Amino acid sequence: MAIYSAGIELELREVLLREKAPKFLEVSKSKSVPCLQTNDDILDESLEIMIWALKINDPNNWLRETDKSLELIETCDGPFKNALDRTKYPNRYPDENAVENRVLATDFLDLIESQLNPCLFGESFNLADIAILPFIRQFAHIDFDWFLSQPWPKTEQWLENFKNSEMFSLVMKKYPKWEENDPVTLFP
Repeated sequence: MAIYSAGIELELREVLLREKAPKFLEVSKSKSVPCLQTNDDILDESLEIMIWALKINDPNNWLRETDKSLELIETCDGPFKNALDRTKYPNRYPDENAVENRVLATDFLDLIESQLNPCLFGESFNLADIAILPFIRQFAHIDFDWFLSQPWPKTEQWLENFKNSEMFSLVMKKYPKWEENDPVTLFP
């Protein structure tokens, strides 16, 4: 979404995690997505890629409140993401209790609910909103009825605004799996 917002056009290569292309494995240090290869560098983290794009062009001022945003993103990437994974994928963590982890995740959602006005740092999205919303979406859709029954009306509205946005529908298109000799797919 940051690449889209920045208006940067790049070659898109859709990688299936269960069937990673050899060329992708050569390039990606982490062997995971996303991975962005520029002329000068290889960026292997979503946040790095977002900041790279927005430093080139930030027409929506998503880099405002950067220090506060990075602090909140770090909390999301740490305790919340840990609890999200253990709630969403209980088979991967047989020694963990999914219900207890869902309760741990709610602490972060309580924080998000208290922060929203209607976005995390004011009237419009910024870096934190765009970095955190995909994880909130994942968590919500583990058990959407349960999520909707929680005392998070601002979070629910924030998530719905995100999912119904033109940007979301344009960015979240499905692409065919990339093979080495495929024609170039440009994004956006």
